[in-house]
Amino acid sequence: MKEDGAAAMAVGELKTINPATEEVIKTYEIITKEQINDKVKKARNAFDEWKKDSNKRTDLLHDFAQELRKSKEELANTATKEMGKAIKEARSEIEKCAWAMEYFADNGKIFSNDEIINADARKTFVAFEPVGVIGSIMPWNFPYWQALRFAAPSLMVGNTTVLKPASATMQCGIEIEKCFHNIGTPDGVFQTLIGDSSIVETLIDSADLSAVTFTGSVAAGAKVAQRASSQIKKCVLELGGSDPFIVFEDADMEKASNGAVKGRFINCGQSCIASKRFIAVKKIANEFIEKFTQKTEKLKVGDPMSDDTDIGPLVNADGLNKIDSIVRDVVKEGAEVLTGGERIRIKDKGYFYKPTVLKNISPTMRIAQEEVFGPVAPIMVADDDTQAIKLANDSQYGLGASIWTEDLDKAEKYSRMVQSGVVSVNNIVASDPRVPFGGVKKSGFGRELSRYGMLEFVNIKSVRFYDQLVHQHHVE
Repeated sequence: MKEDGAAAMAVGELKTINPATEEVIKTYEIITKEQINDKVKKARNAFDEWKKDSNKRTDLLHDFAQELRKSKEELANTATKEMGKAIKEARSEIEKCAWAMEYFADNGKIFSNDEIINADARKTFVAFEPVGVIGSIMPWNFPYWQALRFAAPSLMVGNTTVLKPASATMQCGIEIEKCFHNIGTPDGVFQTLIGDSSIVETLIDSADLSAVTFTGSVAAGAKVAQRASSQIKKCVLELGGSDPFIVFEDADMEKASNGAVKGRFINCGQSCIASKRFIAVKKIANEFIEKFTQKTEKLKVGDPMSDDTDIGPLVNADGLNKIDSIVRDVVKEGAEVLTGGERIRIKDKGYFYKPTVLKNISPTMRIAQEEVFGPVAPIMVADDDTQAIKLANDSQYGLGASIWTEDLDKAEKYSRMVQSGVVSVNNIVASDPRVPFGGVKKSGFGRELSRYGMLEFVNIKSVRFYDQLVHQHHVE
């Protein structure tokens, strides 16, 4: 299985590269098949005890949140060096992880309480029981948040976890395991595997693995789902998106243009729920485009370790080359570059690309059909509200969408018409521990976060107590 953004590697090893300096950070030895199976078995053995005491799990998640905050600077520096995000964004990622841990520590027992049902039996209840060891296959763009937004509810409900981080952010995955170790987490409850995409099949095939969660590309996700389902192992897939950002004529242009900059360029545009297709109704399109472009030009590209930097490098050379190729293609087809549109170097190094705004975009262009993972904003103009929604839904993806209007009745009407798992009105799309997260169409299936995310990896068990045999049952 090909991993998006995999780092350069030799047989039996992988290397991580600083995308700002192009220097090798570290070389790792890839784990063997036997070691993978041993770790999964260790997780299965730990599960038997871990699932018993919800109070202990609550305390541990609270301790983990404190550990994250204590180690925030070191953890943030590691992420920035490995994948290039601006250091201020890396710090925010750590804080969000700590919040998620506390949220599920505070609410996890309530979410998994038995449900009493009034049925024909003397007593009927539904229990929510952990299923065992969950394999977590995660990407590089939010190396802590992606891993921990799954781990928090899954661990809280009583499962154990084996994490396979992206090759590009291997040390981030190792640091998560270290944080669990530092607070005295029982051995085997959370483990990180050191390896590239070649170890994924072995992980899924492990006899002691119960289920799989995966975040990444559609192509890789399809292979994960096929492998897992062939062994009757449940999986949850979050496969990215091409989120529409819809600006209606009654929108507040100042708020909408601010949201457009934040929604498109967070994490250098390398986010599953970044705004990726901008659709403005004709009457206000020029005003929106002008404000959006002006604000984009104020973003500072530079050393991601500097607090003044807004945008760092893309994760690797492949990512940079793909973005450059997409922009070149659409310009040949008639798109106009309003700002950006070219590579830049910082001290003659790094995979940097100028924040870019494009207009004259057709829905048939590559940039409107693919998931564009980089700091490039294509703008389409719709004749009216109806066409705007049609353009928004003209995509193989359906993760998130944002709608900008001052008319809340209109917002509710169109939020129900947009084909996506998440809709945000007058704000950018953002994941939240309290709200279910996931997509439709080729953005995947299943949900993360909230009670719904917790219940993805439980056995929903029905139990009924009868006083006597019921004779009138004639069907199964």
